[in-house]
Amino acid sequence: MPGFSGKYYYSLDEKGRIMIPAPFREIIFARYSPKLYVANSAFDNCLNIYPFEEWVRLEEKIRGLPRSDKAVKFFMRKVIASAVEAEIDRQGRVLIPLAHRQDAGLNGEAALVGQVEMIELWARDSWDKATDLSGIDREAMESALSKYGI
Repeated sequence: MPGFSGKYYYSLDEKGRIMIPAPFREIIFARYSPKLYVANSAFDNCLNIYPFEEWVRLEEKIRGLPRSDKAVKFFMRKVIASAVEAEIDRQGRVLIPLAHRQDAGLNGEAALVGQVEMIELWARDSWDKATDLSGIDREAMESALSKYGI
């Protein structure tokens, strides 16, 4: 079964809950436990939503890294320290804590974006800016991706 892919636009409700799109819920319920982790992204102005099992894999990778490395310290402080446990409710929603909504600028329409092993949650305007072709060097990106066979 493929991983998380696609993008969906939803609005957060007044309590800070966001609907998890049905295709994403199907993947979660078919392959994972209902427990999720919500964490800040290391370098983007968005949140990452990990199924519990994918979060455990990430933690296992981190455990083997040197804590004295500045990049590892940054990642630990930005991502690991921000992680909170969450679950999908009966209506298919996840509560996004206020601090996380503030960190990602989430206060209205949002984009939920599949990223194979996790879901990114963006404020819609931030997503539109992050994917705006006018803001990138297309030739450099194409060259970089071709090195990976993409």
